[in-house]
Amino acid sequence: QVQLVESGGGLVQTGGSLRLSCEASGSIFSINAIRWYRQAPGKQRELVAALTRGGTSTYADPVKGRFTVSRDNAGKTVYLHMNNLKPEDTAAYYCDAITRSGSMYWGQGTQVTVSS
Repeated sequence: QVQLVESGGGLVQTGGSLRLSCEASGSIFSINAIRWYRQAPGKQRELVAALTRGGTSTYADPVKGRFTVSRDNAGKTVYLHMNNLKPEDTAAYYCDAITRSGSMYWGQGTQVTVSS
C-alpha cells in the first residue's frame, strides 16, 4: 500500500511560480514511477509530467520548458516546479504512483488557480 498527499497549490498571477509536493508513505520501495496529472473543470484528466524510479522525467507538450519534476534525496517526496504559469494551467493537480506490481495509488489533489 502506498499513500500519497499533495500540497502546495494556491492562487498565483500569470507568470508566477508554484511548487507542488507529492509525499509518499507506506511501501515506497515498490514505487516505479510518480506521475502528475491535472484536471480542469469540464475537461478530462491529463498527464502533465512523470518521474521514474531511475530518474527519467517526461513532460506533456503544454508544460515543456516551464514545469520540472524532481524528488528529494529520501525518495519520499516528488515535486512539480511550475514556472511562468498561465491561466490555462488552472486545474486540480493530482499525483499517482505506479508500483512494480502495476498497482496505482492516487492522492487527493491540490488546486492551482492562475489569475490573468
